[in-house]
Amino acid sequence: MKKAYLLFIFMLLSGFVFSQSLSHITLSGGSNLTSFSFTTDQKVIINISPDGKVLEWGIEMPTWRTGYIPGKLDPYMARVTYYDQQVDSAYIGKVKSIGTCQLIYYNSLENSMQRGKLKKIGNIDLDYFNDYENEALRGKLKFIGSQLVSFYSSTDNEGYRGKLKSVGSTQLSYFSSLDDQLIRGKIKSIGSVSYAWYTSFETSRFHAGLKIGSYTQSINGIIYYIR
Repeated sequence: MKKAYLLFIFMLLSGFVFSQSLSHITLSGGSNLTSFSFTTDQKVIINISPDGKVLEWGIEMPTWRTGYIPGKLDPYMARVTYYDQQVDSAYIGKVKSIGTCQLIYYNSLENSMQRGKLKKIGNIDLDYFNDYENEALRGKLKFIGSQLVSFYSSTDNEGYRGKLKSVGSTQLSYFSSLDDQLIRGKIKSIGSVSYAWYTSFETSRFHAGLKIGSYTQSINGIIYYIR
Protein backbone atom coordinates (compact mmCIF):
# COMPACT_ATOMS: atom_id res chain seq x y z
CA MET A 1 0.00 0.00 0.00
CA LYS A 2 2.82 2.38 0.93
CA LYS A 3 4.61 1.70 -2.38
CA ALA A 4 1.42 2.39 -4.33
CA TYR A 5 0.95 5.68 -2.48
CA LEU A 6 4.54 6.76 -3.16
CA LEU A 7 4.13 5.86 -6.85
CA PHE A 8 0.99 8.00 -7.05
CA ILE A 9 2.81 10.97 -5.47
CA PHE A 10 5.73 10.52 -7.89
CA MET A 11 3.39 10.47 -10.89
CA LEU A 12 1.57 13.55 -9.62
CA LEU A 13 4.79 15.52 -9.17
CA SER A 14 6.10 14.30 -12.53
CA GLY A 15 3.04 15.59 -14.38
CA PHE A 16 1.61 12.21 -15.42
CA VAL A 17 -1.61 12.75 -13.49
CA PHE A 18 -3.34 16.20 -13.90
CA SER A 19 -1.54 16.98 -17.17
CA GLN A 20 -2.61 19.03 -20.17
CA SER A 21 -1.76 18.81 -23.86
CA LEU A 22 -2.09 20.79 -27.06
CA SER A 23 -4.80 18.82 -28.82
CA HIS A 24 -6.46 20.92 -31.55
CA ILE A 25 -5.66 23.78 -33.92
CA THR A 26 -8.45 25.57 -35.79
CA LEU A 27 -8.12 27.39 -39.13
CA SER A 28 -11.16 29.51 -39.96
CA GLY A 29 -12.22 29.62 -43.59
CA GLY A 30 -9.47 27.11 -44.31
CA SER A 31 -7.04 29.97 -43.93
CA ASN A 32 -6.66 31.96 -40.71
CA LEU A 33 -5.54 30.54 -37.39
CA THR A 34 -8.26 31.22 -34.83
CA SER A 35 -7.31 29.10 -31.83
CA PHE A 36 -5.02 26.63 -30.15
CA SER A 37 -6.92 24.13 -27.99
CA PHE A 38 -5.68 22.33 -24.92
CA THR A 39 -7.24 19.27 -23.32
CA THR A 40 -7.05 18.91 -19.54
CA ASP A 41 -6.98 15.73 -17.48
CA GLN A 42 -10.76 16.17 -17.01
CA LYS A 43 -11.26 16.30 -20.80
CA VAL A 44 -12.05 20.01 -20.73
CA ILE A 45 -11.08 21.85 -23.92
CA ILE A 46 -9.57 25.31 -23.37
CA ASN A 47 -9.35 27.44 -26.51
CA ILE A 48 -6.86 30.30 -26.61
CA SER A 49 -6.18 32.90 -29.28
CA PRO A 50 -2.89 33.04 -31.26
CA ASP A 51 -1.79 35.87 -28.95
CA GLY A 52 -2.47 34.02 -25.69
CA LYS A 53 -5.95 35.05 -24.55
CA VAL A 54 -8.52 32.60 -23.18
CA LEU A 55 -11.42 32.45 -25.64
CA GLU A 56 -13.71 29.71 -24.31
CA TRP A 57 -13.73 26.35 -22.60
CA GLY A 58 -16.06 23.38 -22.38
CA ILE A 59 -16.57 19.71 -23.16
CA GLU A 60 -16.34 18.75 -26.81
CA MET A 61 -19.67 17.63 -28.22
CA PRO A 62 -19.81 14.16 -29.81
CA THR A 63 -19.73 14.25 -33.61
CA TRP A 64 -23.19 12.73 -33.96
CA ARG A 65 -24.60 15.86 -32.29
CA THR A 66 -22.65 18.42 -34.29
CA GLY A 67 -22.78 17.01 -37.80
CA TYR A 68 -20.05 18.84 -39.76
CA ILE A 69 -19.11 21.33 -37.03
CA PRO A 70 -15.83 20.17 -35.47
CA GLY A 71 -14.74 21.39 -32.07
CA LYS A 72 -18.12 22.70 -30.86
CA LEU A 73 -18.21 22.83 -27.06
CA ASP A 74 -20.81 22.13 -24.40
CA PRO A 75 -20.58 24.35 -21.30
CA TYR A 76 -18.36 23.06 -18.49
CA MET A 77 -20.56 22.98 -15.41
CA ALA A 78 -17.96 22.25 -12.68
CA ARG A 79 -15.82 24.69 -10.70
CA VAL A 80 -14.24 27.71 -12.44
CA THR A 81 -12.42 30.40 -10.42
CA TYR A 82 -11.16 33.89 -11.25
CA TYR A 83 -8.38 36.12 -9.93
CA ASP A 84 -9.71 38.73 -7.50
CA GLN A 85 -8.63 42.33 -6.83
CA GLN A 86 -5.77 41.30 -4.52
CA VAL A 87 -3.41 40.26 -7.31
CA ASP A 88 -1.20 41.88 -9.93
CA SER A 89 -3.18 44.27 -12.15
CA ALA A 90 -2.30 42.30 -15.32
CA TYR A 91 -4.54 39.38 -14.37
CA ILE A 92 -7.31 40.80 -12.20
CA GLY A 93 -10.57 39.16 -13.26
CA LYS A 94 -8.92 36.58 -15.50
CA VAL A 95 -9.70 32.87 -15.25
CA LYS A 96 -7.62 31.27 -12.50
CA SER A 97 -8.68 27.63 -12.74
CA ILE A 98 -10.97 25.42 -14.79
CA GLY A 99 -11.58 22.27 -12.84
CA THR A 100 -8.16 20.97 -11.77
CA CYS A 101 -6.31 23.01 -14.40
CA GLN A 102 -4.56 26.14 -13.09
CA LEU A 103 -3.95 29.15 -15.36
CA ILE A 104 -1.07 31.56 -14.70
CA TYR A 105 -0.40 34.85 -16.52
CA TYR A 106 2.57 37.12 -17.17
CA ASN A 107 2.50 40.03 -14.71
CA SER A 108 2.49 43.78 -15.31
CA LEU A 109 6.30 44.00 -15.05
CA GLU A 110 6.88 41.78 -18.10
CA ASN A 111 7.51 43.17 -21.59
CA SER A 112 4.55 44.47 -23.57
CA MET A 113 4.31 41.36 -25.75
CA GLN A 114 3.82 39.10 -22.70
CA ARG A 115 2.04 41.27 -20.17
CA GLY A 116 -1.32 39.81 -19.09
CA LYS A 117 -1.07 36.85 -21.45
CA LEU A 118 -1.19 33.20 -20.48
CA LYS A 119 2.10 31.96 -19.07
CA LYS A 120 1.05 28.45 -18.06
CA ILE A 121 -1.90 26.20 -18.76
CA GLY A 122 -1.50 23.53 -16.10
CA ASN A 123 1.98 22.14 -16.68
CA ILE A 124 2.46 23.70 -20.15
CA ASP A 125 4.63 26.82 -20.43
CA LEU A 126 3.76 29.44 -23.05
CA ASP A 127 6.01 32.14 -24.52
CA TYR A 128 5.59 34.81 -27.22
CA PHE A 129 7.44 36.62 -29.98
CA ASN A 130 8.93 39.82 -28.60
CA ASP A 131 8.53 43.42 -29.78
CA TYR A 132 11.91 43.43 -31.54
CA GLU A 133 10.94 40.56 -33.85
CA ASN A 134 9.25 40.74 -37.25
CA GLU A 135 6.05 42.79 -37.08
CA ALA A 136 3.89 39.92 -38.37
CA LEU A 137 5.05 37.76 -35.46
CA ARG A 138 5.04 40.14 -32.50
CA GLY A 139 2.87 39.05 -29.58
CA LYS A 140 1.96 35.70 -31.09
CA LEU A 141 2.74 32.38 -29.44
CA LYS A 142 6.31 31.26 -30.01
CA PHE A 143 6.58 28.26 -27.70
CA ILE A 144 3.95 25.82 -26.46
CA GLY A 145 5.90 23.76 -23.98
CA SER A 146 8.98 22.62 -25.90
CA GLN A 147 7.27 22.98 -29.30
CA LEU A 148 8.36 25.92 -31.41
CA VAL A 149 5.52 27.75 -33.18
CA SER A 150 6.35 29.89 -36.22
CA PHE A 151 4.48 32.24 -38.55
CA TYR A 152 5.15 33.58 -42.03
CA SER A 153 6.78 37.00 -41.77
CA SER A 154 5.81 40.38 -43.22
CA THR A 155 8.29 39.84 -46.07
CA ASP A 156 6.57 36.66 -47.30
CA ASN A 157 3.96 36.50 -50.05
CA GLU A 158 0.82 38.44 -49.06
CA GLY A 159 -1.30 35.30 -49.58
CA TYR A 160 0.12 33.75 -46.43
CA ARG A 161 1.85 36.63 -44.64
CA GLY A 162 1.35 36.34 -40.87
CA LYS A 163 -0.27 32.90 -41.11
CA LEU A 164 0.72 29.86 -39.06
CA LYS A 165 3.85 28.30 -40.58
CA SER A 166 4.75 25.44 -38.26
CA VAL A 167 3.99 23.73 -34.98
CA GLY A 168 6.91 21.61 -33.85
CA SER A 169 7.96 19.51 -36.84
CA THR A 170 4.68 20.04 -38.73
CA GLN A 171 4.96 22.56 -41.58
CA LEU A 172 1.96 24.38 -43.07
CA SER A 173 1.79 25.92 -46.57
CA TYR A 174 -0.87 28.05 -48.29
CA PHE A 175 -1.89 29.08 -51.77
CA SER A 176 -0.24 32.36 -52.70
CA SER A 177 -1.57 35.66 -54.01
CA LEU A 178 -0.68 34.44 -57.52
CA ASP A 179 -3.20 31.59 -57.33
CA ASP A 180 -6.89 31.74 -58.21
CA GLN A 181 -8.72 34.50 -56.32
CA LEU A 182 -11.00 32.03 -54.51
CA ILE A 183 -8.19 29.99 -53.01
CA ARG A 184 -5.57 32.64 -52.20
CA GLY A 185 -4.40 32.22 -48.63
CA LYS A 186 -6.18 28.90 -48.13
CA ILE A 187 -4.35 25.93 -46.67
CA LYS A 188 -2.36 23.92 -49.22
CA SER A 189 -0.69 21.38 -46.97
CA ILE A 190 -0.26 20.42 -43.33
CA GLY A 191 2.70 18.13 -42.89
CA SER A 192 2.39 15.44 -45.56
CA VAL A 193 -1.36 16.03 -46.05
CA SER A 194 -2.33 18.05 -49.14
CA TYR A 195 -5.49 20.12 -49.70
CA ALA A 196 -7.19 21.36 -52.84
CA TRP A 197 -10.12 23.79 -53.19
CA TYR A 198 -12.67 24.46 -55.91
CA THR A 199 -11.63 27.49 -57.93
CA SER A 200 -13.49 30.18 -59.88
CA PHE A 201 -12.96 28.09 -63.02
CA GLU A 202 -15.11 25.29 -61.63
CA THR A 203 -18.80 24.95 -60.83
CA SER A 204 -20.15 27.65 -58.53
CA ARG A 205 -22.08 25.00 -56.63
CA PHE A 206 -19.08 24.38 -54.37
CA HIS A 207 -17.72 27.98 -54.43
CA ALA A 208 -14.23 27.63 -52.92
CA GLY A 209 -15.24 24.53 -50.98
CA LEU A 210 -12.73 21.84 -50.06
CA LYS A 211 -12.10 19.53 -53.01
CA ILE A 212 -9.34 17.27 -51.68
CA GLY A 213 -8.59 16.71 -47.99
CA SER A 214 -10.56 16.42 -44.76
CA TYR A 215 -12.03 19.17 -42.60
CA THR A 216 -10.77 17.24 -39.57
CA GLN A 217 -7.25 15.83 -39.82
CA SER A 218 -4.98 14.32 -37.15
CA ILE A 219 -1.31 15.10 -37.83
CA ASN A 220 1.54 14.30 -35.45
CA GLY A 221 -0.86 13.90 -32.54
CA ILE A 222 -2.71 17.20 -33.08
CA ILE A 223 -6.16 17.50 -34.69
CA TYR A 224 -6.43 20.30 -37.25
CA TYR A 225 -9.91 21.69 -37.81
CA ILE A 226 -10.55 23.37 -41.16
CA ARG A 227 -13.74 25.43 -40.78
